[in-house]
Parts: sequence; structure tokens; C-alpha cells
Amino acid sequence: MKIELLAPAGNLEKLKIAVLYGADAVYLGGRHFGLRAGAGNFSAEELGAGVEFAHARDVRVYVTVNIFAHNQDLTRLPPYLDMLCRVGVDGVIVSDPGVVALIRKLHPDLPVHLSTQANTTNWATARFWEKQGVHRIILARELSLEEISEIRRKVDLELEIFVHGAMCISYSGRCLLSNFLTGRDANRGDCAQSCRWQYALVEQKRPGEYFPIEEDQRGSYILGSKDLCLIEHIPVLVDAGVSSLKIEGRMKSINYVAGVVQAYRQAIDAYTRDPQNYQFNSDWMEKISQVSHRDYTTGFLFGRPGPAGQHYKGEIYRRSHVFVGLVRDYELDGGLAVVEQRNRFAVGDEVEIILPQGEGFRQKITSIIDQGGAHVQAAPHPQQIVRVPLGQPVPPYSILRKI
Repeated sequence: MKIELLAPAGNLEKLKIAVLYGADAVYLGGRHFGLRAGAGNFSAEELGAGVEFAHARDVRVYVTVNIFAHNQDLTRLPPYLDMLCRVGVDGVIVSDPGVVALIRKLHPDLPVHLSTQANTTNWATARFWEKQGVHRIILARELSLEEISEIRRKVDLELEIFVHGAMCISYSGRCLLSNFLTGRDANRGDCAQSCRWQYALVEQKRPGEYFPIEEDQRGSYILGSKDLCLIEHIPVLVDAGVSSLKIEGRMKSINYVAGVVQAYRQAIDAYTRDPQNYQFNSDWMEKISQVSHRDYTTGFLFGRPGPAGQHYKGEIYRRSHVFVGLVRDYELDGGLAVVEQRNRFAVGDEVEIILPQGEGFRQKITSIIDQGGAHVQAAPHPQQIVRVPLGQPVPPYSILRKI
């Protein structure tokens, strides 16, 4: 079976972007029972529309049901699961053993994917879950390539790993820091990302007197992990027997989803076409470096990352391009792209146009026409619909990035 590229879908727009830019499958959350309360998430109607859009393009849809359930959650789960089956989802992502048992009883034909939150770190645990009827295990992020390969040899179910995106500082994402500091429970979908805050030291008898744990002039980021990036290591992951490569980022922008999914799609396809003569193309790394990201790390794949896996600098996020617009339509008559502005751009700016399929191109913005037909120097406010002449026709959901 061809290895699956699994992309995040924080809302319906992001689902469409992930599908059009090359995902084999998407994962998303409904309004309940998921671990990303801050994402857009899907109503039942949106979920039905998303499944229909994805299935029409042979793309699978997995839904997160991965909270650690409390008693009251169990009474609301059965009707929610019934709804997921009615709309035709292809699997559910679960971490709680009781929820796994409930799904297996109520909907035995619904594939269960064991969440990374369950932190499966050895083949004996994987074998246990296989006996419970789990279809796929999303392995803990703390595993090395050697450990993944050994688990593969000893179980028959599918294995999924994260290959790209933010790394939670706690073990497999099971964190109490947010709950302790803010009352927002990360294990029930409401993480405040307290690990990303700047911290200082205070002595008990000197309240209000802060001593920086100095790493640079802007403060300390002692809990900030670098972002995971394994795009250069697809051949060894395929050889290890991994079934699915997962991109993190349901709360990231459509620009992030488009750029990262497209790069991994191109890398996977190049390897699949000709494994013997495969060579990594630096353009793929360039593409994913254009979106907002922290410095990259290979995580635990080749051993414990140690200090090299941590972020110690004040300037955490990097990007070389700014996402400025999403193409909604193209008017052949005048050669004008109908663009929804997402960040400011102006006449004279150089932009790169990213296409869902095929190679993009660069050009300068020579004209901007507002909704009233007037030529303007720049769109006056975000999400303004403007018309922009482009050098060639482009399909909907193409992306404009300012260089």
C-alpha cells in the first residue's frame, strides 16, 4: 500500500486546501470530544460537507474523539458517534480505553485509530491494542527509527507517525501545565500553550522582583521545542513500514497547510515513482521554510535530541514569505484573479502564486481593483475582495505570498 499523507483540517476551508494541495487523508475535530478546542472545528453540517468534498476526490476523513473522558462525557458520546457514522467518516482517533471499548461495541465496523496521546512506545502495548480491535496506532513521538521498525515487525495493524509540525514539550502531549496555570485542560481540548510562555525566577521573600533565566535579552524559553520536520527522511520511514505520515497543525493557517502538504506530496510521489534513483530536492525544504515555523528538528527519530531539540532564542518564528491573498475565482475576460486579501499587499509588491497543482510563478502586482471598480494602491482592509491581473489563469484556492 502506498504510504498515506495525512493533513490537518482545522475548518472546512482548511480541509479543502489540504485536499486540493495533495493530502491522501485529513483529520479534523467536531464540536465535541477533541483536543483542539481552539481550532475552528466542524458542526455536523460542515462535517457532512467536508466528507462529501473529500470523498469526491478519493480522500479519507478521520475525526478526533481523543479526550480523556470523564463520566459525563460517556452519556453524550453514543449520539455523537452515530452522527459520525451517518456522515460517513473513515475512522476516529481515540486515546481513552473506555472510549475505544464503547466504539467497538456500538460501531464495530468503524475503524479506530489510537491517538498519540495514548503514548504507545513498545511492541507489547501495540500488540495489546491490536487485540482490542484497534485498526491503527499513532505512535508516540518519543520513538526512534529503530523502535518503530521493531514495532512494525511484531504487529500487523497500521502505524502512523507525526512527521511535521509543533512538538509538545510534555510526554506524548499529556500535559497538566496549562490546567495548573490557567484552569484550561489540555487533555480535554483547551491547551493554553503555557510551555511557550516566557519565564523568570522569583524568590519567595522578594515578591515582584523577577530574575530572568537569561538565554538572550528577550527572556527565557526553557520549555519551547523546535518544530518537527522529517521531509528529508521519507525513504527510511517507508522502509520502516510506516503506513501514514502525519502533519501537525489544525490551528495553523491555510498558507501553512498548502505549503507543507504540497512539499511532502511532491517528495512522497518522487520517491514512490523511482525509489532506486530518488534524490531529495532542496526546493521542497525551501517551500516549507516559506511558511511560519520554528527552527526544525528531527525529534527522536535518530535518538534523543537533547539541547539541539530546544528553542533558546527570542525570535522563535521564522518565515520568508507573507501570505497575502486567496484566489476565489478567475475572470478570463479581463485576465483578473478575484482575490480575498488576508494580509496587506500593494501595487509594486512582488508576489509568488502557489497553485494547488503544478508549478507556481512570480510577478509584480501592477494593479488592484476594488469591489466598486476603482483602481487602488492597496486593499483597505483584511478580507476585502479585489481583482488583480495575473500573468496566467489560476484556479480557485491558489495562494498569493508576498516575497
